[in-house]
Amino acid sequence: MADTDPRETGRSAAGQKLRVLKAPAVRRAELIGCAQRLFLTQGYERTTINDVIAATGLSKGAFYHHFRSKEDLLEAIVQRFAQESVAFSERLRPDSGVDALGRLNLLLSLGREWKREHITELRGMFATLLEPGNIALYQRIVGAVFTVLTPALSAIIAEGNAESVFDAPDPDLVAEMLLELSTGRRALVIEALTTAETDVEAGLAMIVARMRREEAIAERLLGLKAGRVDLLGPPETIRDMLVHWTQSGAVQAASRTSNSRT
Repeated sequence: MADTDPRETGRSAAGQKLRVLKAPAVRRAELIGCAQRLFLTQGYERTTINDVIAATGLSKGAFYHHFRSKEDLLEAIVQRFAQESVAFSERLRPDSGVDALGRLNLLLSLGREWKREHITELRGMFATLLEPGNIALYQRIVGAVFTVLTPALSAIIAEGNAESVFDAPDPDLVAEMLLELSTGRRALVIEALTTAETDVEAGLAMIVARMRREEAIAERLLGLKAGRVDLLGPPETIRDMLVHWTQSGAVQAASRTSNSRT
């Protein structure tokens, strides 16, 4: 029987565990992926840097080589999602039969669909970001998303101008303005989520009214007729998100109560 190559077992010939060398980009991606799993399964607040380090098997020095804090990890997670959203929308180029307006609406919908699919796990993370004391962290997250999405959105608007689908005077500026609409939405979202804890329909009405106004503003900026920009999506989807938000909040509250008694 041939001898096993010690490199395949992760141990030296003397039985010592070998250190696997990986490119910095690979290590960074592993840390981001691990942190995302932990944040979603056990909550952002309850996840520590030591949890991430233990899950990846890296040293503290290796962790701090890539990230300064847990907040940096969260920012990187959001930025990666923004990059994946752009990459997905870029596959629908003009030659695929989808015009600039279709690509714009797709890009706007990607974040909404991802949140809908992960709303239960995201409550712990989002609740943290929406707290008044975390406005600085929230702004950092928004900045990371804007860095990725602004040029992609600007390119779609420029293509729409060329196709005579849009009539936007300055694609770069219009892209910035469209994204800034979301930052002004923060206070209302907090109020709507709080309202939905006791009255889902009232919380839904607040979000729908706000998003319809934002759609009208977007259409004016892009030179479109009313009803062309789909920022809100199906109201039923938003209702489902609010229901799951409140349900996950009740479950997490019960879990905390149970843990405090044990």
